[in-house]
Formats: sequence, structure tokens, C-alpha cells
Amino acid sequence: MSNTPEPSNRDRFEALPLRQRKFARTKLGLLHAALEEIRQRPLEEVRVKDLCEAVEISEASFFNYFPRKSDLLVYYVQLWSIEMAWHARRLAEARGGLAAIEEIFRITAARTAENPAPMGEIVAWQARTTAPPELAKIGLAERLLAFPDLDGVDDLEGQGLDSLLPPLIDRAVRAGELPKKTDRAALLVALAAVFLGLPVVLRRSPPEALGDAYHTQLRLLWDGLRQHS
Repeated sequence: MSNTPEPSNRDRFEALPLRQRKFARTKLGLLHAALEEIRQRPLEEVRVKDLCEAVEISEASFFNYFPRKSDLLVYYVQLWSIEMAWHARRLAEARGGLAAIEEIFRITAARTAENPAPMGEIVAWQARTTAPPELAKIGLAERLLAFPDLDGVDDLEGQGLDSLLPPLIDRAVRAGELPKKTDRAALLVALAAVFLGLPVVLRRSPPEALGDAYHTQLRLLWDGLRQHS
């Protein structure tokens, strides 16, 4: 048996072809530039020109990475989903499905406290959009660059709450954390409503209030399901 350690995500990234690395750096660079811009103004007011200048590409090249400016938000959600799936998988194995769901909400609240703008943009975009988003494939280079310290992100899905929560709800029901007769579809809707609705309700509150509110609402949901079993 070899004692050679597995290569880190950073090492794996550097071993990829230059073209893949450049694509990943530019795409993530555009996203990070957009996240900084929306601290000051809505995404619709952010100029593609400014994003391109931040990563030193032409305006025409932007659309090789994002066909529409709103696709920056879709990409953000996809990367968030991959990261949350990584955390949820490990916590679910150790502490169960409900703990994993709570962790997703906790981490999201902490990120929102640091920069509330992305959540606000996502909620506004969700309210305007009726068609399902077009999900781009997240390549290996993007995953390794975005998550250098998360081993095992190669095959995790990045499709939002609709893909993250159902397996955790099912796990919680199978383990007896929730009643066997739990309406899984209704619970998913309730969780999505809490996730997207509380940032709107608390938009004038201190950003850190979201974490406490998420925690309280999740506890109310769990207790209500158990009492009506």
C-alpha cells in the first residue's frame, strides 16, 4: 500500500491543461467582480464593460462565459449548491438529515451577513423569472479552483435547493427524525419559502439577524411536523 498522499485540489488544478485553467480563472473572476459590484448597485446597473476590465478580457468575450448577465446569478447558485452539498453530505452522515439542512441555512445566513447583495439579487431574479434556469456544466477546473480545500467536489451536483433538500428530507424521515407520514413535497416548499422569504422580511434588520430567524423557523417546522404525526 502506498503512503503517498493524495494530491490537493490546488495541485490537481495546476496539473490541468492551460486552456481549462484560464477558462476557470476568467469565469470565476467575472463572478467575483460581479459580487463586488452588486455591493454598490443592482446587477441590472452593473456594466459588462466594468466586469471585463476587472479580468482583462474584451466585452465580446464575456458572452463566451455567460450568455446573459443574469447567468452570473445562476452560476453563483450552482457553486453555492456544490459547496452546500459537500457540507451536507458530511454532516448528514455524522448527525442526520435535519442537522445537514440546518447547516445549509446556517452557512447561508453567515454568508449573507458578510454580503447581503447576492441573496437580494437572487430573490428578485426568482420573482421575475418563470422559466427554469439554464444550468451550465461546472467543469473540474472550476470546482478545484473555487473549492481548493474541499476534497471530493468532483461529482457533486449544483442545481439549487430543489436538488439539495429532498435527499436530506428523505434521510430524516427514514431515520425517524421526522414522522413517516411527512408530506415531503409540502416540506420542500415550506423550506424554500423560509430560505427565500426571510431575507425579504428582514431586509431592514441587521444582516446577522437572518441566522437566528432561520434557526427559529426551522425549529418551528420540525416541532410542528412532530406534533401533527
